[in-house]
Amino acid sequence: MKCTMVVTILLIVAISLLAEADDHDYPKGPKDDKLYPKTKKVKCKDKYSPCYKEDLYCPESCPKSCWVDCNSCQPICDAVYTPPSPVYTPPPPVYTPPPPPSTPTTPYPPPSPTPSPPSPSPPTTPYPPHSPPAVTPSPPASAVNPKHARCKNKNYPDCYFRQFTCPEGCADSCQVDCVTCRPVCDCNKPGAVCQDPRFVGADGLTFYFHGIKDQDFCLVSDPNLHINAHFIGKRNANMGRDFTWVQSLGILFNTHKLYIGARKTATWNDALDRLTLSFDGQPIELHESEGATWESSNDNDGLRVTRSKATNAVEIVLKNKFKIKAVVVPITEKDSMIHKYGITQEDCFAHLDLSFKFYSLSGEVNGVLGQTYASNYVSRVKVGNGMSVLGGEREFHSSSLFATDCAVARFNGNEGSSEEIDFADLNCASGISGRGVVCKR
Repeated sequence: MKCTMVVTILLIVAISLLAEADDHDYPKGPKDDKLYPKTKKVKCKDKYSPCYKEDLYCPESCPKSCWVDCNSCQPICDAVYTPPSPVYTPPPPVYTPPPPPSTPTTPYPPPSPTPSPPSPSPPTTPYPPHSPPAVTPSPPASAVNPKHARCKNKNYPDCYFRQFTCPEGCADSCQVDCVTCRPVCDCNKPGAVCQDPRFVGADGLTFYFHGIKDQDFCLVSDPNLHINAHFIGKRNANMGRDFTWVQSLGILFNTHKLYIGARKTATWNDALDRLTLSFDGQPIELHESEGATWESSNDNDGLRVTRSKATNAVEIVLKNKFKIKAVVVPITEKDSMIHKYGITQEDCFAHLDLSFKFYSLSGEVNGVLGQTYASNYVSRVKVGNGMSVLGGEREFHSSSLFATDCAVARFNGNEGSSEEIDFADLNCASGISGRGVVCKR
């Protein structure tokens, strides 16, 4: 009987201990999906990039918002406004000195015949001083001091006057699109002609026109405005075409001729001005300082040239006609390696990156770029195609830089023209906006 009672008591105690263990609140592990968010997968869409359609992943700093720079094959975070975060300096590590070593039973042999002196007292600093952290090499100047830009359109109060840093692809030149409230490279805006000529039409669609090296082609032709471009380049035997870039412009209006060109350069140094300008055959002299301005002596011409920076960049304005931004840039070793241009130290193929804005064109305007501003223009660009190439070398070919003999020429030197269109400020559903932009379906 007593044994039965003891067993019963032991069972009751065991059950209570098990219940107590079940009720114990053990710590729960972290949720992996919060600590390690899924990163977005992005791809390069340029067929000529070595990383074309290669799966890349957004950096940790922007796991769900980035794009691929096809030149560097690196995912780039979208540039959005974030307030500057405070710089955190970790406290220096606390160093606990080890206890002084015990006196060895067998002294070390003296280094010289001189008898060793008695053991000195322990030094005041029995351990070596804490070494400073390794210094990270400073990045290039363009990365340290990139240009900043602000939204200047008061119609967008949420974005107005916010300051943004220019993206890595255009650290020296960008503008803020107030609609999307983000910085935009000039070479990505309508009217741009950059790189291995990459055009952005008035409708915002991008296409390539390669032309032929050492030849001239008509970019814009209208009754009182004609713009030709001289192409330089290198032959690519594997592709069966030339790599080309715009080296100079020949601009005709009324009875005047304006020339803008990049000088041939072996080794690039941005501190040296490689820009050449002339008006009616006379060189335009501009002091090498940002904001330096030249104006034509005839006030009726309304022509003004201003340096955007001390060297290699200008803004050219013809009143009521156009505004052109021109920047002289080289082909870098990195560009040559990525695109297999085969550039040597003899010539870095300095060329022009251009941005056009037109204030009044006729509905008959034509040319490689000009046709996209015509009233009856229908785009030949296939939306979604990774690299749309526009043909028409014969159609747009000119015999010289100031010739108006291309097949689509419209120039006659008259101030007025029929069916003239004033390109007002427009906002397109695509987010592209500004004077000279044509919204098309």
